Amino acid sequence: MESTNQLRMMVYASLFAALTAVGAFVAIPIGPVPIVLQNMFVYLAGLLLGGRWGLASVGVYLLAGACGLPVFAGGLGGIGRIVGPTGGYLIGYLPTVFLIGKISKRANPRVIFDVLAMLCGSVALYACGITWLKIVTGMTLAKSMVVGMVPFLIGDALKIAAAAAIAKALRPVVRVSGYASRAASSD
Repeated sequence: MESTNQLRMMVYASLFAALTAVGAFVAIPIGPVPIVLQNMFVYLAGLLLGGRWGLASVGVYLLAGACGLPVFAGGLGGIGRIVGPTGGYLIGYLPTVFLIGKISKRANPRVIFDVLAMLCGSVALYACGITWLKIVTGMTLAKSMVVGMVPFLIGDALKIAAAAAIAKALRPVVRVSGYASRAASSD
């Protein structure tokens, strides 16, 4: 039974890696960092898969992109994207999904805790992204925040609201077969 649950969680982690890649194709370039939809899928992976399996999902996504598959914003791939201006955000998905998964696991599955978990994850994402953007571009911290955070706040609020609603709708489906709660408890 446990091997079946592990297989299901691997399938879900792979699915979220693919959804994250699809979310990257929805990219609006506004400077060195584009507006993308992939954040929402990273948030959902943390909420629905937990820290460990969410981390696996994002790891698969990043590995695919680093190997050159066109899964990053604008249909691009390669290690150059990870060491470029958006690299901090890409690598920042790892602590983001893990943090969201850990916080949501410890809290009751209520929307308010999901939102708080995603807000904490967003702080981690911006910390990684803005820091790397500053290093790579040589901008001041204030300029990096204006370029790498301010234009995205409204969109991120909408993504968080959508992810909270989607997670609320999908949790009962995932719990029906009982594998997500057991897998999350083994985080």
